[in-house]
Amino acid sequence: MNRAVLAAIVCPFALAACTNNDDATTITVSAAASLTDAFTEIGEAFEDQNPNFTARFNFAGSSTLAEQINAGAPVDVFAAASLPAMEKAISALDEPVFFASNSLAIAVPPGNPANVNELGDLSNSDVVLVVCDAPVPCGAATNTLFERNGLTITPASLEPDVRAVLTKVITDEADAGVVYRTDIAAAGDQVEQVAIPDALNVTNQYPMATTVDATSGSQEFIDFVLSDAGQQILALWGFGSP
Repeated sequence: MNRAVLAAIVCPFALAACTNNDDATTITVSAAASLTDAFTEIGEAFEDQNPNFTARFNFAGSSTLAEQINAGAPVDVFAAASLPAMEKAISALDEPVFFASNSLAIAVPPGNPANVNELGDLSNSDVVLVVCDAPVPCGAATNTLFERNGLTITPASLEPDVRAVLTKVITDEADAGVVYRTDIAAAGDQVEQVAIPDALNVTNQYPMATTVDATSGSQEFIDFVLSDAGQQILALWGFGSP
């Protein structure tokens, strides 16, 4: 897949919604950063099929989004990259449903200048490695990955979300970064992938829920994500079934 994802046009949280239909009901969706590209496309397809609704997105680390919801941010739907991250805001949410899964991979710059060829190479002190901070799902998954495989690693930096990790690899600020498989697919030829075998890997399940004060009709967005059309878009961006 070769899409200009990091330059994808998404609607910032504080700005106007993506359509010009003034009569449409706006559904504000806070979603994990790893969902940026898939949900942007899903939002467009959802609006095409539901012209009375407009989808507006806020993408960030799941733990940050949970904090925003707890602080009273006007959110209708929360899509997180793990259930523990979602549970940080569980008192503000209705019953969650799983809609996708995702596994980890190692992103390296084109040409792989540090010769990172397998998971164990990340323990080399000469490799500049960036990962997500532990409070966000990609960071928690990365810590589990290292523990499961007996690796003691000190990253060069801890990033607030998975797209920040990916950006540092793309801009040659790091020799490697642990991200989701979907992020590497989204980045196209800006990075290369060092695969992690399934037997060694960690898989996150992605939950989604409406907030208790959600705008009427917000469930329609969740229903679309769970529909065949929504699942096909997620699969095209590399997500697995829940």
